[in-house]
Amino acid sequence: MADVLPIAIDAMGGDKAPAEIVAGALRARDELGLSVLLVGRPDEIGDAGGLEVLAASEVIAMDADPAKSVRTMKDSSLVRAAEAVRDGRASAMLSAGNTGATMASALLRMGRIKGVQRPAIATPIPCPGAETPTVLLDAGANAECQPEWLVQFAQMGAAFARERYGIADPKVGLLSIGEEATKGSPLVKATHALLADGSWAAASGGRFVGNVEGRDIMSPDVDVVVTDGFTGNVVLKTLEGGMRALVNAILEAFGTDASTQAAADALFPALLPLYATLDPDNTGGAMLLGVDGVCIISHGSSSATAVVNAARIADEMVRRDLVGTLRLAVAPA
Repeated sequence: MADVLPIAIDAMGGDKAPAEIVAGALRARDELGLSVLLVGRPDEIGDAGGLEVLAASEVIAMDADPAKSVRTMKDSSLVRAAEAVRDGRASAMLSAGNTGATMASALLRMGRIKGVQRPAIATPIPCPGAETPTVLLDAGANAECQPEWLVQFAQMGAAFARERYGIADPKVGLLSIGEEATKGSPLVKATHALLADGSWAAASGGRFVGNVEGRDIMSPDVDVVVTDGFTGNVVLKTLEGGMRALVNAILEAFGTDASTQAAADALFPALLPLYATLDPDNTGGAMLLGVDGVCIISHGSSSATAVVNAARIADEMVRRDLVGTLRLAVAPA
C-alpha cells in the first residue's frame, strides 16, 4: 500500500496535553517516519516542530457531556480531527481526551460501517507470559446491549485480533459468572445461544469457546472476550486499579531495609519486562471498532511514548485496511 494520509492527532486531549501529545507526535514522525496532522489551538500548541497544524478553537473537557459537547462545540479539536478523516485529509484519528466525546465525534462525523448496529471499544488486556493480549470489548461504548450487538462485537473483535495480532483462529469467549451455558444474565444466555450457532464466524474467522469468567481474561485461554459496555468498563477499571495497587505494593516493599534493597537490586532486571507488559503506555490505546475510519482512544494520562505507540498502531491498521476487514466480518452470509 502506498504512503497513507497523515494521522490526525488531537493535540488538546489528555491530562498532559498539549506538551506530551506534541512530543509524541514529533517522535512518531522522527522515529517511525509517520505523517502527522496536529489538531488544536495553535497558540497553545506552540512550536510544532514543522508538523502541520489544523486549527481548532475549542477544547472538549475531560468531564464534559460527550454528546452535548460534540453537537455544540463544532470547532473543537475532536470534531475537527474526525472531520479530517471523513473529508480525506487524514487516514486516522487519535485522542487521549474525553472518551465519550471521541467516540461521539467519530460516530457522528465519520459514520458507521454499513450493517454495524453499535460501535464498540476494543481494549487490549496484557497477558503476562503470552505472546498476545486479550481483546476485551465492549469496554465502555454501550452500557446496555442486545444479544445481536454482542454477536457483532464477537465478529469485529475476532477480525481485529486477526489483523492486529496475527491470530489466525481467534478464540472468542463470552464473559459470564460461570462456564456453563445455563449461567449468566438473560442477555448472556441469549447471546450464548447465538454465538454457539457458529454462523456468525464465517467471515470473521473467530471460534466460540463458550462462557469465560473474569479470571480468564488475563490468560492465553481466550483471545477475545465479549461483554456489554457497562460490564466491560467495570472489568477494565478493576484490572487497572488492581495492577496499579500490586505494582505500588511491590515498590513500597523494596528498599525498606538492606535486605529488601538487595532483593530489589536482584529482582528489578527480571521484573522490568513484566512492568513493560503491564504499562498502558505500551498498549497503543483502544480501538473504536465499527466506525467508518480508524479511531484510536488512548488513556487520559498518555505520555509521549503512549502517543508514539498509538500512532504506530493507527498507521498499521490503516495500511492493513482494518475498516475493510470489519466490513466483511459483519456482512450477512
